[in-house]
Amino acid sequence: MKRIVLFILTNLAVMLVLSATLQILGVNRFLSQQGLNVQMLLVFSLIVGFTGAIFSLLISKPMAKWSTGATVIDPQAPNGPREAWLLDTVNQLADRAKIGRPEVAIYEGEPNAFATGAFRNESLVAVSTGLLDSMTEEEVTAVLAHEVAHIANGDMVTLTLIQGVVNTFVVFLARVVGYFVDRVVLKNDKSTGPGYYITVVICEIAFGLLASLIVAWFSRRREFSADAGSAVLLSSREPMMRALARLGGLTPGELPKSFEASGISGAEGLAAMFATHPPIPARIRALQEMRVA
Repeated sequence: MKRIVLFILTNLAVMLVLSATLQILGVNRFLSQQGLNVQMLLVFSLIVGFTGAIFSLLISKPMAKWSTGATVIDPQAPNGPREAWLLDTVNQLADRAKIGRPEVAIYEGEPNAFATGAFRNESLVAVSTGLLDSMTEEEVTAVLAHEVAHIANGDMVTLTLIQGVVNTFVVFLARVVGYFVDRVVLKNDKSTGPGYYITVVICEIAFGLLASLIVAWFSRRREFSADAGSAVLLSSREPMMRALARLGGLTPGELPKSFEASGISGAEGLAAMFATHPPIPARIRALQEMRVA
């Protein structure tokens, strides 16, 4: 989840900064003085929208390392048998997935892991000490396979494209609403007034939050695909099911048969709409229903 949250926040920050910069340079004023030139506004929106998304993708690896304090394992000199095993396991999984061997890192924290990077052959897989300490090697391997599947599926690139598209709509619609408020509601027909700028900023933030629902929905769909990818890479769905069960607080082997009675649930209500990961019971159920050749 960390990689998705960082991506969204970085993208939103870049988009707002770029939008403010263009406003200071007078681009917004120029657009408004043209009336509502839809073609020009759309080009402007595409540039602002995709710049934020692409920049967020390009800095995803250093941002992830910095934010988690992750230490990259030296492939030539791993520190101890655990690092050597971790590096070898990720390399084997990457070879099976036919992608370049990613950097492997460890960071302090609760049980978790993530994969990120702009390019599938130059990515990063990071694992927390909490996960390494609380899971068996088979379960850790399943989680690593899940992260390698994210890379092989090109999830970060696809996420960037989706984020760029929703950003474009955010920028475009915010200015359409701003123009409407300035000219129709406030009756300002001489020049761009403060109502336009204030409305644009408020709408960009509000529409950006709504757009994050789409990104979160996509992220939840890709988690199911990565779970399935883990099962394919390991030729078994059981390791990933056990890893999910442990993450959900169940003892090893206690895979739930009745999910309603299992006591494991994801976010509910409004929080569920912004969640980047599906509930663990739903993920286990999807694995139970899939066929592994």
